[in-house]
Amino acid sequence: MTKLAGLRLVERDAGGVDLAFRADVLAGLGEPQKAIPARWFYDDAGSQLFEDITQLPEYYPTRAETEILQTRVAEIAGLIGEGRAVVEFGSGSSVKTPLLLGACRPSAYVPLDIAGDFLRASSAALAEKFPGLPVLPVEADFMRRVELPAEVADLPKLGFFPGSTIGNMIARTATDLLRTMRATLGEGAMLLIGMDLVKDEGTLLAAYDDAQGVTAAFNLNLLARINRELGGDIPLEAFAHEARWNDLFARIEMHLVARRDVTFTVSGQRFAIAAGESIHTENSHKFTKRSGQMLLAAAGWEPRARWTDEAKRFSLVLAESRPARSAP
Repeated sequence: MTKLAGLRLVERDAGGVDLAFRADVLAGLGEPQKAIPARWFYDDAGSQLFEDITQLPEYYPTRAETEILQTRVAEIAGLIGEGRAVVEFGSGSSVKTPLLLGACRPSAYVPLDIAGDFLRASSAALAEKFPGLPVLPVEADFMRRVELPAEVADLPKLGFFPGSTIGNMIARTATDLLRTMRATLGEGAMLLIGMDLVKDEGTLLAAYDDAQGVTAAFNLNLLARINRELGGDIPLEAFAHEARWNDLFARIEMHLVARRDVTFTVSGQRFAIAAGESIHTENSHKFTKRSGQMLLAAAGWEPRARWTDEAKRFSLVLAESRPARSAP
């Protein structure tokens, strides 16, 4: 029989408001360059919109990463070995996960995600595909260390972080997250992580500003979520989605640009934004082989192997947690 259990680790106030969400939004809207962390895109509506984005012709990362898993999964599984508990950070709909689980014969699967209803639905669907595999969803913000279910505490672990979500963070935050993952998984754990690669600007901009406007809806949904969950009155029609390439930092940026002067309230606090100014909602850093491996090494992960799709648009890197060294 398939085992499907779960934990809920999101801190909420008496009214059900996610405390971290409110703190991040209020702090970010109070900055000179208004900004909100990209992880707050993923309420249930945002998670579904992102799944829609992955099917768009302009959005290559999902297809490229799936290609790698389909063609190289046996090699990947051979390096991972059997019997590990697979812990997926930001599991989403777990579209790619069956490819990995089917090859590496895990002892358990622990999906972590901040969107609880979406997490439980996708976990239930995956459990149906793998009868007998313990599936233990945990609703949590994986930016912080997560206490994993007791069932996997003593098992060797593989972290799975597909989709190049690591690119959403500036270098300092990405390093902190990778260290947090190391603390969650423990010494001797392995990590299979997706990293999008530097490529021509036109391809990148199209992937984040599609012709159908799905990415724009995804971006604007963040404001709708703020209005719904934090008592906001932000006029959505006053903002437009914009994607920009920042060559200095090798990243795509997503912004919500004010079409006019706007004032609004969130959780009882008043904010103003002038026409032409923006709320910075996402970074998506792109990597070279060297920059990706240096980022992992800075967080205590030793790269073991790397794979790309045939067109060399995307990479999967397998790394291992190693004891800290005080000298070369």
